Amino acid sequence: MNPSELGDFLLSRRAGTIPERVGITVRSSRRVPGLRREEVARLAGVSVAYYTRLEQGHSRNASDSVLDGLARALRLDATERAHLYDLARAPGRTAPGPPPPETPHPRTLALLDSLPALPAVLLGRRNDVLAWNRLGHALLAGHLDHDAPQDPARRPSLSRMLFLDPHAREQEADWETYAKTHVGYLRLVAGRHPDDPALTALIGELVMKSPEFTALWSAGHVRDCTFGSRRLRHPVVGELELAYQVWLQPDSPDHRLEILTAEPGSASADALALLATLSPPAAHRAH
Repeated sequence: MNPSELGDFLLSRRAGTIPERVGITVRSSRRVPGLRREEVARLAGVSVAYYTRLEQGHSRNASDSVLDGLARALRLDATERAHLYDLARAPGRTAPGPPPPETPHPRTLALLDSLPALPAVLLGRRNDVLAWNRLGHALLAGHLDHDAPQDPARRPSLSRMLFLDPHAREQEADWETYAKTHVGYLRLVAGRHPDDPALTALIGELVMKSPEFTALWSAGHVRDCTFGSRRLRHPVVGELELAYQVWLQPDSPDHRLEILTAEPGSASADALALLATLSPPAAHRAH
């Protein structure tokens, strides 16, 4: 278990829980928001001393019953509950070497190329672009080299693009909403892979370079990014309202295939069709 990250997560969820929603009546104003430690402990069925040790990072090996009690007390949703277990079950940190480059499965690359009318992008564990089809590149990052994902050293990072690339940021019409979801997913992944040095370095870089990322990261929210909507301001075809859905890859569980679609007959569908005619054919993949 990583006691510090577990404690930080419990503290953030405790601060974000409204007492009245868990059956606690507050008769006077409080100097700090959320629940008190003794209230969480009582709701979870553990001693105040034990909960305090958990939150301060001084206790290990919380049982399933304790974690279930904490999840109920803090009204965690399914994604937050999974994150709680990830943090509590993480092995002790070692000194890991650099992880091997992520390699997209040939079957997924073939699927990407078979979707010429739909923007699609294959993302790795850290939201690096492992591959994209012609329309996905034109829609999301036409200012970048189409072949960059083929070189692990040059792969675009959606996280860096979102917070550090002015062009990519300008394209997101609902930047704040999308950024919050993105950071929540990155925190979820960090809980699953606490010993990934490249992921740790990415988070550290964004904390150092982006105050907005730092604020969102400090909030402690976790999100699973499997479907949703995006509004884009494309520099060539204008505004688009799109839905996205993420498909997990059975052969590579850390890889996610994101496909974007527009409502049939809509102005956004027309804009995608126009963009497809303006985008040059992609070169043959070298994977």
